[in-house]
Amino acid sequence: QVQLVESGGGSVQPGGSLRLSCAASGFTLDPDAIGWFRQAPGKEREGLSCISLSDGSTYYADSVKGRFTISRANAKNTVYLQMNSLKPEDTAVYYCASRRSYCSRYPNGYNYWGQGTQVTVSS
Repeated sequence: QVQLVESGGGSVQPGGSLRLSCAASGFTLDPDAIGWFRQAPGKEREGLSCISLSDGSTYYADSVKGRFTISRANAKNTVYLQMNSLKPEDTAVYYCASRRSYCSRYPNGYNYWGQGTQVTVSS
């Protein structure tokens, strides 16, 4: 059974940092890419970053470029999202998702999703 499990969310003050983890398991065929998304109340799900598990190439949305860094662990199918210089507008539920294709910033085409982890940025 495929599972993606996010962890590392929490509450932080503006300017602070958090590191999210996504542990993916149970695949019959390994995914080609893992992406991070977020969704704030009343807003659409936003693609933030993605990493190719084959060559390590990455994608970042303009809203997080320079502040967030995606990386993969040596263990297969484990991906991190280091989030620095957090702002109140970064408050949302953060999700990781996998797909059997190249990176995309759009939620469509991602086959499996984690349950999400809450990130709250507030003073």
